[in-house]
Amino acid sequence: MLEPGDIAPEIDALTSDGSRFRLSAQSSKLCTVVYFFPKAFTPGCTKETRRFRDNFAELSLAGANIVGISTDDHDLQCSFAESLRAPFPMIGDADRSISTAYGVLWPVIARPKRVTFVVNPLRTIEAVFQHEIQIAKHRDDVLRCVDEMFRARRS
Repeated sequence: MLEPGDIAPEIDALTSDGSRFRLSAQSSKLCTVVYFFPKAFTPGCTKETRRFRDNFAELSLAGANIVGISTDDHDLQCSFAESLRAPFPMIGDADRSISTAYGVLWPVIARPKRVTFVVNPLRTIEAVFQHEIQIAKHRDDVLRCVDEMFRARRS
């Protein structure tokens, strides 16, 4: 799995809103929050996505983008994003190329671990959070990290 200081692999994929998401095109933002989750419509992944949705305005005001990724197919990811009214793009990584590049796949089940990366505009990973059970910690850790980055930029 990638670590802080590593260069984040490019992400270039079709999103739930029909647009293309390119990590390299996010350079005008303070950071991009890339969160991987195991399976759309499961209780934990629904809870995690709702938490990012509910904090989207705060993160966006600080200059952060969010993108959610699972190995579900594109249509299921679109349904999941729509059902939760996710205000950020979500990507179905059915071929597992993005999940593999980030090193987040569970070995046997080939589903992503619950891992969140905070990536700066130069595509350097600032932070990595992995909490399989304590789902709320992803949001809490991301809010804290983005706040620290925002304060550092303003100083």
